[in-house]
Amino acid sequence: MTKELWLNLPVKDLEKSKEFFTKLGFSFHPRHMNSNEMAGLIIGDKNVMVMLFPEAAFKGFTGNEIADTNQGTEVLLSIDAESREEVDEMIQRAVDAGGTAYSKPQGQGWMYGAGFTDLDGHRWNVLYMDMSQMPQE
Repeated sequence: MTKELWLNLPVKDLEKSKEFFTKLGFSFHPRHMNSNEMAGLIIGDKNVMVMLFPEAAFKGFTGNEIADTNQGTEVLLSIDAESREEVDEMIQRAVDAGGTAYSKPQGQGWMYGAGFTDLDGHRWNVLYMDMSQMPQE
């Protein structure tokens, strides 16, 4: 059975991407700390790993062209926040680190969120969900 999940993303400059995500408060798996070929970005308490690969390496093992994130969205990564304030802080840190806010913070009752693009145009949602306020069916 499946033991782990890795999401793989192409990046133009691995070192700049590592610096960007470090500024957002993320950490990297020690297994790849000294690698110039990949970095394992750790997400959340369950330690989901987003692998960052230089575009040439990514293209080599996928056998496909890299999606142009200026023309379309190849994936939307959503991460859970502890509070509304954490959503706001994450978006601001992303912008301060060189990313772009594509969706300003907004609430929809029990859910509050916003979105940013990283240095390579990959889209990330940051969401706070107050499950105690979630509508019951």
